[in-house]
Amino acid sequence: MRSVSDARGRLSCVEACAALDVARASYYRTQVNTRSRGAGSESKTRPRKPSPRALSGTERTKVLDVLHGERFRDQAVPQVYAALLDEGEYLCSMRTMYRILEDEGEVRERRNQLRHPSYAKPELLATAPNQVWSWDITKLHGPRKWTYFYLYVILDIFSRYAVGWMVASRESAALGRKLVAEAVEKQEVEPGQVTLHADRGSPMTSKSMALLLADLGVIKSHSRPHVSDDNPFSEAQFKTVKYRPNYPGRFGCIEDARAHMGGFFDWYHHDHHHSGLGWMTPADVHFGRAQSVREGRARVLHCAYAQHPERFVKRPPVPAALPEAVWINRPVPATAGAQ
Repeated sequence: MRSVSDARGRLSCVEACAALDVARASYYRTQVNTRSRGAGSESKTRPRKPSPRALSGTERTKVLDVLHGERFRDQAVPQVYAALLDEGEYLCSMRTMYRILEDEGEVRERRNQLRHPSYAKPELLATAPNQVWSWDITKLHGPRKWTYFYLYVILDIFSRYAVGWMVASRESAALGRKLVAEAVEKQEVEPGQVTLHADRGSPMTSKSMALLLADLGVIKSHSRPHVSDDNPFSEAQFKTVKYRPNYPGRFGCIEDARAHMGGFFDWYHHDHHHSGLGWMTPADVHFGRAQSVREGRARVLHCAYAQHPERFVKRPPVPAALPEAVWINRPVPATAGAQ
């Protein structure tokens, strides 16, 4: 193997590039670029000579006049090119026509196209029950293939308590209106108190639903199209429904589905200790019992610590904290370096 340094004490080009893992072509290109620019000056670039095949200014003007004329101004370039050829006239190639139009900023769709509006990301905050509700509809498999029942659920995102639910044989804006109105009456919601968030299904976005919400003083909110993360609490609750060990998969009739869901919500409200609620049940949080339950847990843990403090190495045990703020799409704080 050759020595790293040559007789003059310097690395050769090959050895230096190999040591730095740089392609020799990159080195030679850098050397050429360095020689081509003067010391401390900008790169000396020669103006590009016009091609001898390029159209003259007069010819370009003629092409634009033809394309802008009454006859061809609403036609595509290929249509213009073909029509002129049929009449025995050749101005330039289609590519040149496109290039001339591009230089003028005119290569675009000239008709008014449907443009989808930009939907703002919903950012909803709940610090107590009955401030933000989320509702959705999911399918329950019926007795035969392609038969379904529909589970409607309105969920309080702070307490995870289902303030309203029903099982129906179809999706319907009328049924949705009935469910919302009953939930508002049952929870004694005041006008302007609660925001109802939903996706963009037809029952949720119907005009009759919007009128009902306006009459009840309920603020409406919708997810962005095709964004499931904008309605996470309803999606998570439906997963809990269908992943329970006793979930049958199919229901023989709508009465079976209603009976099963009645049992599910009784368990979910009063026996299901939710991780997002400090392991409280939705009913405890929704009806204001969570603090007293947490104090009872704290007493139990204090007694356990007094009996065996050696078993708690880091610190005395404390019950999980209660929720203070629940967000749909919590805003991302601006970074310190943001302008």
